Amino acid sequence: MELNLRPASECRYDAVALGEVMLRLDPGEGRIRTAREFKAWEGGGEYNVIRGLRRCFGMRTAVLTAFADNEVGRLMEDFILQGGVDTSFIKWMKTDGIGRVCRNGLNFTERGFGIRGAVGCSDRANTAISKAKPEDFDLDYLFGTLGVRWLHTGGIYAALSEQSSETVIEVIKTAKKYGTVVSYDLNYRPSMWSAIGGQAKAQEVNKEIAKYVDVMIGNEEDFTACLGFEIKGNDANLKTLNLDGYKEMINEAAATYPNFKVVATTLRTVKTASINDWSAICWADGQIYKATDYKDLEILDRVGGGDSFASGLVYGLMTFEDAEKAVNYGAAHGALAMTTPGDTTMASLKEVEGIVSGAGARVKR
Repeated sequence: MELNLRPASECRYDAVALGEVMLRLDPGEGRIRTAREFKAWEGGGEYNVIRGLRRCFGMRTAVLTAFADNEVGRLMEDFILQGGVDTSFIKWMKTDGIGRVCRNGLNFTERGFGIRGAVGCSDRANTAISKAKPEDFDLDYLFGTLGVRWLHTGGIYAALSEQSSETVIEVIKTAKKYGTVVSYDLNYRPSMWSAIGGQAKAQEVNKEIAKYVDVMIGNEEDFTACLGFEIKGNDANLKTLNLDGYKEMINEAAATYPNFKVVATTLRTVKTASINDWSAICWADGQIYKATDYKDLEILDRVGGGDSFASGLVYGLMTFEDAEKAVNYGAAHGALAMTTPGDTTMASLKEVEGIVSGAGARVKR
């Protein structure tokens, strides 16, 4: 597998993410509708990946995003700084005090338990990053002068607005011009596309973006809704998974987009909100590799599990250039991330390596 990564010595950053970072308000074990208090976290589909690469895997990372310049925006900046991610490329936008010009996104998320599934209620229209244009970031300085080995972005950011989908394409094109490897997580959210053309618009945008992607990531719904590839044999509630159907879909995607060097998808069987079977598969060089199965995985907070899979996968690809190792690092990191609250990882590289090598959950003293 040849990713043709730029040498680390030539680049300021190992990886950079482009996307929205929101304030997550979490009612803990309770419900949004009856909460009297919330715990605040930061989170975002693209940002979660880059934060995982910094905090768990020790890579040099930065985030390309935008905030309304107010107290909530500064709170978000503080969260990002606590995660060790470089904030130099945050675009600060003036706002009018009530969000007519731009605002910062909020994401109310409850974790779910047993027969009650997780619930998300986002408030993110008109955010600063949804209005950001490519010229708001000094892309030639970032990718050319400073140097970036890997860019990660995804379909959540692309769905924010007509402008954001255009910005994704221009940032990816600039990254590619300077030899940066590009990964993209399809991350389909029907509610985000519903007001701007629905699934048809999602496919139009994502099929265009896919032409420039080296590493494509998603789950079964993502590949169907965003790129039109169907998996045969799965039931509607994902109580059973047809692995041969996944392999067929991935091979079709790789044949359709010859620029794909790696295609990866998570495998999740939802038994209850608290108990899932979890794994992943990865295509590279015409071969498909499957991660270890995590049967009856007990979940505290599933939000961000797929993003943590992506960061483990990216770390594995960058470090080993070995798809089989990478998919196992991704699956292990995703599994660990779902055992803790919040969108972002609290795992360490040592813990991930232990899970990959078969370590159990005995007390460590």
